[in-house]
Amino acid sequence: MTNFMYIFCLIVWGLNFIAVKIQGTPVSLELSLTYRLVMTAFLFLVLVWFLKPKGRPQRKDIPFIIVFGVCNFALSYLCLYYATILSSAAIVTLIFSLKVILTPIALRVFLKEKLHSRVLLGGILGVFGVCVIIYPTLNQGLTDLKGIMIALLGTILTAIGDASSARNAKLKVDSIYANAIGFTVASVLMGAIVLFQGQKIILPTTVTYLSALLYLTLIASFMAWLFYLKLLEKIGGAKSGYMVALFPAIGGIASVLIGESTPSIYLVVGCLTSCIGAAIALGFGIRGQNDKLPVNVN
Repeated sequence: MTNFMYIFCLIVWGLNFIAVKIQGTPVSLELSLTYRLVMTAFLFLVLVWFLKPKGRPQRKDIPFIIVFGVCNFALSYLCLYYATILSSAAIVTLIFSLKVILTPIALRVFLKEKLHSRVLLGGILGVFGVCVIIYPTLNQGLTDLKGIMIALLGTILTAIGDASSARNAKLKVDSIYANAIGFTVASVLMGAIVLFQGQKIILPTTVTYLSALLYLTLIASFMAWLFYLKLLEKIGGAKSGYMVALFPAIGGIASVLIGESTPSIYLVVGCLTSCIGAAIALGFGIRGQNDKLPVNVN
């Protein structure tokens, strides 16, 4: 069962941005994201009501949970949605895998945690992998470059949210409460943005849009996250986090299969190098390290 949950989370989260690409833009990305956030918030609120877990957040914890929700679920998701449409899901997945380097840096900056030297080595390989993949796109205009920069911004925001999440975990705030509040805050923020833009609220009824929305909400943001909690209990945070290192490979293969990317030596070398860099940054093969490092990938 543990192997099934691990493979499930690996594949589901590795295909996140492929689903965003398939969903497309029949409505604005802000509205699509709002639908996802509202549905996910509802699921977690029901889960809180049903389980009533220990570790209820105190008043002093709320600002940090709000930062977690805004950075991890609202602003970072929106950046990564835009980046996926502007560039490719393969490139965005590759850049997002840099969070295994950026999160330890954020933990160092905000929580004064030790920054291991392996993060620097993994970061160098990860950045090299990104450069290899984006090199062929440099002559294709500013659209891809804009998508790459927005994806990097989204990943940085995710790392900041991870640091806030780590602070909450240290103070024993239950993750289910944190996600329920975080998704609710993100839903309110994105809903306000949609209303401020004066958008008409329309729910597309095409099979591709609805299936992608259900995938991103029910499977990627809810079910996979619950499996991930079980993995944390059974094998620890370090081994669970290794799946992030394989995201570039999953995203790259899927991008080729849907015809979004063309197989090339740049794609293979870039994905492989990024996988190795992420694995090094995560401390693959080193026991007793990173067990408490938050790896929020939903």
